[in-house]
Amino acid sequence: MAAYRAVIGLLRMTRDDVTLDDLRRRLTELDRQFIRLAAERKALSAEVARVKRATGHPTRDYGREREVLMGARTAAAELGVSPVLAEELLRLLIRASLTTQEQASVAAQGTGSGRRALVIGGGGKMGRWFVQFLTSQGFAVEAADPAGTVAGVPTVADWRASDLTHDCIVLATPLAATDAILRDLALRRPAGLIFDVGSLKSPLRSGLQALKSHGCRVTSVHPMFGPDTELLSGRHVIFVDLGHAEALAAARALFAPTMVEQVVMSLDDHDRLIAYVLGLSHALNIAFFTALAESGEAAPKLARLSSTTFDAQLDVAACVAAESPELYYEIQSLNDYGAESLEALVQSVERIRTAVLSRDHDTFVALMRQGREYLQDRRSVAERRA
Repeated sequence: MAAYRAVIGLLRMTRDDVTLDDLRRRLTELDRQFIRLAAERKALSAEVARVKRATGHPTRDYGREREVLMGARTAAAELGVSPVLAEELLRLLIRASLTTQEQASVAAQGTGSGRRALVIGGGGKMGRWFVQFLTSQGFAVEAADPAGTVAGVPTVADWRASDLTHDCIVLATPLAATDAILRDLALRRPAGLIFDVGSLKSPLRSGLQALKSHGCRVTSVHPMFGPDTELLSGRHVIFVDLGHAEALAAARALFAPTMVEQVVMSLDDHDRLIAYVLGLSHALNIAFFTALAESGEAAPKLARLSSTTFDAQLDVAACVAAESPELYYEIQSLNDYGAESLEALVQSVERIRTAVLSRDHDTFVALMRQGREYLQDRRSVAERRA
């Protein structure tokens, strides 16, 4: 409030008294105050995490978040500031606070102390994420990657040179290579927990089955987030039940200190659903930017005529276009259920095309209404979970 009054006082000066440089200096000072307050809030969040752990309170309190956001909107309205801006700012701060609290919880409750972990493919993007994640839980982590060393942990180029006496072995390797590594591991019969983090499980059937038949503690994991993810609240991790209850429980326990939502399913259910969650969404966006790229319309011209819907779709498509073509090809081509979702996409586009070209108003409207009802049902389920 004092800062707000200072700004008001500065603005009330006569035009001859205040200069543009004066105003800019004041803005710079306010920016620095924001950063200092954000740092103070982060430190306080760490203390909140400690108290929550000591008193048994969950890391996330949706009721408290609502109070904070509604309070921010009210205060903003009283000060003549956009309530939407205030809410967006507080959401960013809450997210940063939750990230701090979650990381503190993982470090405090992690069960890795005194145990060893090996991340095969530790130099890749998700490999590095798991190196950091397991290290934060107290594991003594080693990485195996032919691409070179991984900063901060002992690294070997070839996992076969390892003694494989680790308590946990994670495969964060390309899909095309993972099955062969799983089968080679089965021949060594490691005693520790073993799991892959592949986006598909169809290509890994033989390797996973080999480990199971050799009596290994094996399960399969699919983190439904990217390697840049810090806060796991609202994210999902899928655990594929391969019939080894102890291995499944051990893998789930690694994520217990976080706020991630855990989902357990069979291998077949996983790939059937992933065909829509990843396969369909990727294909839709690839089709979208392919149609644009081959339309003959220059990107600068389209940018001048953009709309809310177009811009939102373009943002998603741009993220897809920036990903690895090799990985996305594997997700499309190696899924035993992939053809189903692609065929559904082709049929849907053809129904829209037919309705438009034949001027079939009723069919077009029915498609829109069907989609609205489906998405409303999905939103209701998500709200009930929250």
